[in-house]
Amino acid sequence: MAQEGPLSAELDMLSHVLRLVEAFRAFDADSDGQISSAELGGIMGSLGYNPAEADIQAMMQKGDTNKDGLLSITEFLDLNTKDLGLGGLSTILRRVFAALDFQGEEFVTGEELFEVVENMGQDLSLEDCQSIIASVDGDGDGAISFEDFKLIVTALL
Repeated sequence: MAQEGPLSAELDMLSHVLRLVEAFRAFDADSDGQISSAELGGIMGSLGYNPAEADIQAMMQKGDTNKDGLLSITEFLDLNTKDLGLGGLSTILRRVFAALDFQGEEFVTGEELFEVVENMGQDLSLEDCQSIIASVDGDGDGAISFEDFKLIVTALL
């Protein structure tokens, strides 16, 4: 049986990441998967902030790791999670995956996923959870690796 405390903390981290995804989508006015400095300035203005152009450019430069002048979802998430002492997005996902991997075997099964969603009070059946796992289970063994798990989360992004 999973320990509720650590799992709860990891799921809280994942919930925080998903809230950041929602914020990213609000900033991404043209839904192209990237935030421009104009979009960043526009949303900040609508929230009552009036940052100077230099401040907006500084924010963009801080997060724009590939230097293309835009913030991708990954850059936005890394920018907004690195100061939490949690590490970057990959570190957060690794910690959530480890919390789901009750057996410590580097794989998560439909049964393990079901136990988590059941403890969270979610309305998913065991069959639903097995179907979710099967949808990204490349080798058909009924379990997913960390790389498969990242695919599931990335699809949500």
